[in-house]
Amino acid sequence: MEKEQRQDRCQAFISYVISRMGDDRAMGAKLRRADNPATEEQSWEYLAPWVNLTHTRERRVFGTVAAALARAKPKADGTLGMGRAIASVYVDGAVNPQAKARLRRLLACASSEEACDILRPLLQLVVARGATVGYAQLLRDLLFFSEKTRERWAQDFFSSATSEIQTEE
Repeated sequence: MEKEQRQDRCQAFISYVISRMGDDRAMGAKLRRADNPATEEQSWEYLAPWVNLTHTRERRVFGTVAAALARAKPKADGTLGMGRAIASVYVDGAVNPQAKARLRRLLACASSEEACDILRPLLQLVVARGATVGYAQLLRDLLFFSEKTRERWAQDFFSSATSEIQTEE
């Protein structure tokens, strides 16, 4: 039951941020600072209704996703999982050595906090290249970070390579 409530909270948070950013430019500016430990307190007024600020791990996870959303300014939540989003950045997708290296670095993370550190520049790259990340799913993945999360990201990444090969044939 608690996991379902958290998943609903994840989707609700993403919808809230997307809808509010259109009208509230100050919110977007403050949320862009949420993934930087030196400036994250500027975003707390927007994160506090969604997360207990005394829980560092959860605050960092919400901050990382909120900052990525604020930078991307999407009109709606995307659909790509992290693995597929990484592959989509490169013309040759999942067979690209740089794409594989970025995925390996993300899969090597032992905690959600470490993943947040790796995701910060990676999300900026993905958004700059026009990929539409599924932010609600990313938030869930980071909140419930485990071996299963890493397996899902790897499957998502390598299945994009399989679908590319099938389309070529």
